[in-house]
Amino acid sequence: MDSKQLFKKRFSAHLKETVRYLQYILNGHLAIAILFLLGAGAVFYQQFLTQLPDNFPTDWIVSLLFALVALYNPIQNLLKEADLVFLFPAEKKLTPYFNLTLWYSFLTQLYLVAIVAAALAPLYQTSELTESYQLLLLMLVFFKAWHFLLNWWILRVRDRAIQRSEKLLRFLLQLAFFYSFINRHVLIASLLAVGLIGLFVYLYYYSHRFALAWDQLVEKDQQRMQSFYRLASMFTDVPHFKTSIKKRRLLVGWLTKAIPFEQKNSYSFLYRITLSRSADYFGLYLRLTLIGAMLLAYFDHILIVLVVSMLFLYITGIQLVPLWYHHRTQIWGDLYPIKMTERKDAIIKLIEQLLALQLIVFTLVSLLTTDLWQSGSVLLIGIVFITGFSRIYVMKKLT
Repeated sequence: MDSKQLFKKRFSAHLKETVRYLQYILNGHLAIAILFLLGAGAVFYQQFLTQLPDNFPTDWIVSLLFALVALYNPIQNLLKEADLVFLFPAEKKLTPYFNLTLWYSFLTQLYLVAIVAAALAPLYQTSELTESYQLLLLMLVFFKAWHFLLNWWILRVRDRAIQRSEKLLRFLLQLAFFYSFINRHVLIASLLAVGLIGLFVYLYYYSHRFALAWDQLVEKDQQRMQSFYRLASMFTDVPHFKTSIKKRRLLVGWLTKAIPFEQKNSYSFLYRITLSRSADYFGLYLRLTLIGAMLLAYFDHILIVLVVSMLFLYITGIQLVPLWYHHRTQIWGDLYPIKMTERKDAIIKLIEQLLALQLIVFTLVSLLTTDLWQSGSVLLIGIVFITGFSRIYVMKKLT
């Protein structure tokens, strides 16, 4: 077995699949929305820095985020379920393969270091902390590589309690080290570094008492890919995606109790249950509503308020359109004696109601933070937008 050739084949297939779905995710509309959100966030950040209080806990925020980034090290081994049978007997020959997957996993996580470092640099410089930011970044990369190895070793341990406790201990030690390092508490930082080294050595010898847990590696690879498929399924059909269902009896009852028990309302009932029980649509709807409300609570300029509210209504709307395709692979829906026009009316009505509820939240937030004229403008323009979006844009998508 040529383990390096195996990695090249697995990596090539993984890269092609990822790029193919990313093309659907980062379509033109979403890319424009992301660019606008980044621009709005930059404006918000700049205004925040100009009003930064003297006692702002920059050292704690930087320490917390750096510690989280250092400990966040998902490992992608590109394993498949069948490998438990076909590759497990050749484990001793797969050392080069696992080394290459570890390098791939670590290098792909450095983007997070770059994002957090770039985002916190203006805050760090504005706070005028004494420790060099460049030296702090070098320490972050060093400890991230350190924790990455620990994450790989601890995958041999099957006891979940031990995994959670050692990760919590590492987080606390890392947080305390960054805080001490930023504030130049040299003695405390040195003691904490010694503690991290001791934990590093102990976990190495403890974890290597156990064999490589192939089933855990395959399970974690599948979980990470399912998370990616869940995101991609919002934009296109993903055959590999396994939807997760939650009962949510109270929410289902609240959304369906007002639907008359008639044949023509079958799809209205079905789409509301899908929205409620699916782990994708309902959670995403709540998150977008909350983020949009938080942004509107900060901005007070009428143009920014209108653009932000319409942008989040649009993003939420395009994320709800895949409800129409959710049951397309099942034949039972085609057996319902229901006209296609009634099915389309059901999804359009649901999207309109959800966007209207989101618009009410945005209007109330705008009313509390600005004045009656601005909140009224948000409401009126939002109604026009929702009507046009659902009756024109969504109708064209329903094929």
